[in-house]
Amino acid sequence: MSLLKQLFLAICLFLVVAFTGSFIAGVESSREQLISQLRSHAQDAATALGLSMTPHVDDPAMIELMVSSIFDSGYFASIRVVRIPDDSVIVERTTEIRPENVPGWFVDLVDLQPQGGDALIMRGWEQAARVEVLSHPQFALAKLWDSALGSLFWLLLCGLVSAVLGGWLLRTQLRPLDNMVQQAQAISRREFLTLPRVPRTPELKRVVLAMNQMVDKLKTLFAEEASRSEKLREEAYQDSLSGLANRRQFDIRLSNQLVVSEQHPDGYLLLLRLNDLGGLNQRLGGQRTDALIAALGDALKRLLESPGRSEWLASRNRGGEFTLLAPGLNRDDAERLASELSDMLDNLRQTGASDCNPVAHIGIAAFRPGEDAGAVLGRADQALAQAQSNADRCWERLDDFTAQNNQGLHDWRSWIDDALSQGKLQLYFQPVAECANRDRLLQHKVLARLLDPQGEAIAAGRFLPWIERLGWAARFDLAMLEHSLTHLAQHPQPLALSLSAATLRDERSKARLLEMLRNHPEAAHLMTLEVDERHLPPPAELEALSQNVREAGYSLGLQHFGGRFSLIGNLTHLGLAYLKIDGTYIRAIDQESDKRLFIEAIFRATNSIDLPLIAEMVETEGELEVLTELGIHGAMGRLIGAPAPW
Repeated sequence: MSLLKQLFLAICLFLVVAFTGSFIAGVESSREQLISQLRSHAQDAATALGLSMTPHVDDPAMIELMVSSIFDSGYFASIRVVRIPDDSVIVERTTEIRPENVPGWFVDLVDLQPQGGDALIMRGWEQAARVEVLSHPQFALAKLWDSALGSLFWLLLCGLVSAVLGGWLLRTQLRPLDNMVQQAQAISRREFLTLPRVPRTPELKRVVLAMNQMVDKLKTLFAEEASRSEKLREEAYQDSLSGLANRRQFDIRLSNQLVVSEQHPDGYLLLLRLNDLGGLNQRLGGQRTDALIAALGDALKRLLESPGRSEWLASRNRGGEFTLLAPGLNRDDAERLASELSDMLDNLRQTGASDCNPVAHIGIAAFRPGEDAGAVLGRADQALAQAQSNADRCWERLDDFTAQNNQGLHDWRSWIDDALSQGKLQLYFQPVAECANRDRLLQHKVLARLLDPQGEAIAAGRFLPWIERLGWAARFDLAMLEHSLTHLAQHPQPLALSLSAATLRDERSKARLLEMLRNHPEAAHLMTLEVDERHLPPPAELEALSQNVREAGYSLGLQHFGGRFSLIGNLTHLGLAYLKIDGTYIRAIDQESDKRLFIEAIFRATNSIDLPLIAEMVETEGELEVLTELGIHGAMGRLIGAPAPW
């Protein structure tokens, strides 16, 4: 029972006790007064009759007339005149009138008895007769009943007013408790909110201030650890001069991209090298050369801001050598990208940033998952060498395998449209387990394959770039959600489903997504929606999305997390279910100490707000052992289980 109800019942009980005590005390006091009045009334009547009858003591008819005139007034139970000394009755009048409008239980409860009085009738100095009068209590009972009803109504009115005012006052005074309950529930959802309004009640004020102090301490601790983690990431994986990723980050991403996975498509690697870097240092000086490198870095970062390029990586390897890793890029787009880079380099020459023509040469090499990183880099170096010997243009492309299918955009459009329209979508599930006990599954990650016209299942790494290019990513997400909800109706086990950037950007798609979630509340506790760190909306929109998803009963997680807390905003307001660490930082973590230090920093930051971490792409026992030592909650990858149909 709530405190409000307990206090309300206590007030009601107090009013009942107060009324009962007041009623008993009032009735008893009134009863004593009425008894005295009845006794006095009877005595006065007896005295008056005695005096009136003295002259007519020997006239029975006159005595009867006087008794009748007094008795008929209705205030007496009986009047009797008896002779002395034989006590023979001269006149007697009695009545059995019951009090009107007074319930019998009240009469029995009050127990107000008739009261009597007597007087002597004299014959000279001789006592001739005696008058005995009993007053009837009916009028006293009626008056006492009316008084009790008035007291009852008054106390009920006071009780009602007290209940209304007391309930309002209690709700007002206890509202901070409701706010603290919401704050505590938010903390359990990993949302750390402070209460802006501090109550005036000293007891509640101390509790609210203590809760706010605890939340502020946790937020400060998280912010410090997040800042330390991000600083460590920048020092370990970012080039300070250009602002791009460094060679270490490039090697990690390239190795990760070449791992055979459902999500890894073919693509191209662009190797860009500034022309005559040593001569530039001598002719222009080190400061202007550094400015050229920084300008080229800014241009590459702007290049990556275009739609569909969030998974690309631009890095500076050393000196004037840059790389651009572009998964999902096809041959025609690679050539258009090279032309775009060529124009960008020409603009740098025209602004005086470099006096070389061309400013840089570009080698373009195709890659596909399963290749060796050295082979891809060797192919890019060979393409770069050909570009340096080509006088017509500053770039060359080199493909020595059939990396790209012969199908064009029209073929992919037709296949994907048919697959989505006709439900040719096959769900695959990859297990996610606890690091400490891989037999204990946390959830299954939902993946997909599309069936081509020949019925062959096409891996996501091949068709996802085309879906994004066609602008059907939101349509694909809704189809995946529909299939996943249908699957949950038959197999109620926890699932995780990724959302694309297009769904998060498009209000209509987001509204349709939330509508589907609200229409299936039975699956809420089994479904976690995941957003990619590289596709995040602004912090305000992300917080609103998290709130809407939680209101529908579902959970929200973050995948491919790379420690960039500044891009996420304040994680303490999102109430995320977990973070999935990008596999780039997990691969060979048992052999590379810098990765371990980085994951330790992320763990310290997220552990301060009790946010679980799940590692992606765990491939070896050594990696899993290190993750377990670090306290990572869960893991997914081919070591735990490869994607497969249910």
